[in-house]
Amino acid sequence: MKLKDLPKSPVEVTFSMLNSKWKVLIVKELLTGTKRFGELKQAVGRITQKVLTTNLREMEAKGLVQRTVFQEIPPRVEYTLTDIGYSLAMVLDSMADWGNAYKELLKIIEKQEKKQAAAAGRNQSD
Repeated sequence: MKLKDLPKSPVEVTFSMLNSKWKVLIVKELLTGTKRFGELKQAVGRITQKVLTTNLREMEAKGLVQRTVFQEIPPRVEYTLTDIGYSLAMVLDSMADWGNAYKELLKIIEKQEKKQAAAAGRNQSD
């Protein structure tokens, strides 16, 4: 990837590197260490083999993932994050923090709604 090919906005640059939910989930899994294709497929969840392959190739082209092929029978392929890939950990950590805060906010809102519904039910029976 060349500098001239990148968007001007830093947020867009980051998004262009992780422009699908699958790439985010792949990075999340590879942050724990090197994985084989089958391990990634199982860990990421409901992803097809074709989609996983496409995303890994795109990530390799962008310099996020390193693919290592071992000349064995049967052939073994492993995927590891590059230093650039590992630097996305702070982005994913921020996303996780925001997601957790949002879930907590929804819990508070749902509790308030239940209290209001219960109070409205008591008022109707009075």
